[in-house]
Amino acid sequence: MSEKNQEGKRAARDRLAQQRELARARDRRRRTLIVSAAVVGVLGLAAVIGVIAANSGGKGDKAKASGPTVAPSGATGKDSLTIPVGADDAPSTLTVWEDFRCPVCAQFENAFRDTIHEMEQSGALRVDYHFATLIDGNLGGSGSLRAANAAACAQDAGKFPAYHDVLYRNQPQESDDAFGDNDKLIELSKKVDGLDTPAFRGCVEDGTHDAWVQKSNTAFQNGGFQGTPTALLNGESIFPKKGNEPITVANLKKWVAEANKGKKPGTVTASPSGS
Repeated sequence: MSEKNQEGKRAARDRLAQQRELARARDRRRRTLIVSAAVVGVLGLAAVIGVIAANSGGKGDKAKASGPTVAPSGATGKDSLTIPVGADDAPSTLTVWEDFRCPVCAQFENAFRDTIHEMEQSGALRVDYHFATLIDGNLGGSGSLRAANAAACAQDAGKFPAYHDVLYRNQPQESDDAFGDNDKLIELSKKVDGLDTPAFRGCVEDGTHDAWVQKSNTAFQNGGFQGTPTALLNGESIFPKKGNEPITVANLKKWVAEANKGKKPGTVTASPSGS
């Protein structure tokens, strides 16, 4: 074989290799765009789902609590309807309204949990949690109520942040009212060190905070919110976007940093997300 032919074949192989690499690069870009579009789609869908939930969720809390309204230990704010996590003197506050059966709430938590905990632990952010029971009203059942009561019971035990995260990591399908079973909620408490105690079990089984949860849901219905999750940074809505910017991990960090510019971080006494 002549040297000229060998060079020609080498050149052809090089061109084929370059073409394959270009094809792989195009495929990687295509996959990235698909994933990015899916994330944006979830955030956009959240607003639609939220509006539907807000408009129809008030039609039926099937399980009505009896007895006094008992706020969980450490609850703050108007009518003691807030469970705070993080430093009391943090320069910024993220107010979150959630429903433990709400799938978009779980998407929000799973996407931003680590970032939110990092900012809590650094003293940059306090998170004020509030609960709604929209899915119980929309689909029937009592899982929103029962899970929120159990979360309040975990607050009594000083284990709210960890148990809150366990519930969202183990959320059933929206139409599956698994959280309506107290035994399921007690079983999940075993994933949080020291939470499965007679006091916690009794609180869950007795529905100690049921009336408090339903009072919180009434406050949500009367608050003019679009749906769950609702997330407000220092009173300004940031989900699914803030102004024209969509919520992302990078944007959330940027928004908090901008709000905290020139301010001292809060005094953190314990890890807010510890189990």
